[in-house]
Amino acid sequence: MTDKAADAPSVRTPEPASPQPAGAVDVTPPLAPALPGIEAAEVPPGMRVAADWAWRILLVGAALYLLSVAVRAVSEIIVPVAIAILLTALLRPVALWLQARRIKPGGAAGLTVVGVLILVSALFTLVGSQFSSGFSDLTSQVATGLERIRDWVRTTFKITDAQFDQYFNTIRDKVSQSGNLGDTATSVGLTATHFVAGLFIALFSLFFFLYEGPRIWGWVVRLFPRATRPRVDSSGIIAWHQLSAFVRATMIVALVDAVGISVGAAILKVPFAFAIGILVFLLAFIPIVGALLSGAVAVLLALVAHGPGVALIMLAVVIGVQQLESHVLQPFLLGKAVSVHPLAVILAIATGSIIAGIVGALVAVPFAAVLNAVGKHLFSDESARELDRELSDSADEGSSPANA
Repeated sequence: MTDKAADAPSVRTPEPASPQPAGAVDVTPPLAPALPGIEAAEVPPGMRVAADWAWRILLVGAALYLLSVAVRAVSEIIVPVAIAILLTALLRPVALWLQARRIKPGGAAGLTVVGVLILVSALFTLVGSQFSSGFSDLTSQVATGLERIRDWVRTTFKITDAQFDQYFNTIRDKVSQSGNLGDTATSVGLTATHFVAGLFIALFSLFFFLYEGPRIWGWVVRLFPRATRPRVDSSGIIAWHQLSAFVRATMIVALVDAVGISVGAAILKVPFAFAIGILVFLLAFIPIVGALLSGAVAVLLALVAHGPGVALIMLAVVIGVQQLESHVLQPFLLGKAVSVHPLAVILAIATGSIIAGIVGALVAVPFAAVLNAVGKHLFSDESARELDRELSDSADEGSSPANA
């Protein structure tokens, strides 16, 4: 009898409900009936995690879209200020050198801005004088070069004169029908007005960044909550360090590219060799895309002026200089500190060009480099002592925003 009682399954008796006060309403929900397969109908944990991530990603995407719309709406202000920041990172050592010669900060900033204006004006004057003096020779060379190109295309691709004329007339008609002259003139006028306004904004911003950069940065830091100010200030130090190194190294690389390609063009007697060098120098600040465009201009001028043989030699010169720049100069000057993946470079250039055209493509890559460095700093547990040691060991001599 005892063994049977021990083997019998134990039945748990429900606990008696606690007595409720008189007049209280019983709100205890009735027991749900055990439905078959109810556990299989529940949302899997993976789907719940995916849903949580999905709405957060959509929210971040919507915020980025609204930010891009706002940036495009005020691009006439943001783009000149961004250019002024790049020039400040490049010219800050010049202003500090002038201050070391017992010149007041305001005078040093003014002399730096005036010197930049004189240098840029001199370069464009030389380009204009070369273009005006060589334009008559270029017209005759272009006529001869086009005839050579036409003969080469006709013999290579077996195209008759009638087909060539038909293709040429079709292209000419499409170009002539691409837009109205009045609309084009209006757009050029608006673009010129925006350019002049942006130039003044960039110059004034450059002057005050050189003159009162630390005070402006301190004001920006004080806009954040007190608990986050040390992290914001350290992020600004990292950003300024990366931006200064990137701009100075890019300027050296651009100068080497311009000298190498212009010297090669001068040896080959390509028209406007000095203008080609200026174009290469300016477009070198747009990685990958700028080198492609400037090299294409040099090769096309060589093709039109001297034919396919000289054009191939010019192409070899361009490729050789760019390979020297990409495999020797950039790794040596930039190193791993400001390295950006080529895919990130392409995406940044595309995004910048969509938002602000060629100027957006110009500032997109340094912005991506700064964002990459600041992101690594914010998502790491780097202490202030490690940050100071890293900055002191770096080869960059530019001052940070807080100590400039």
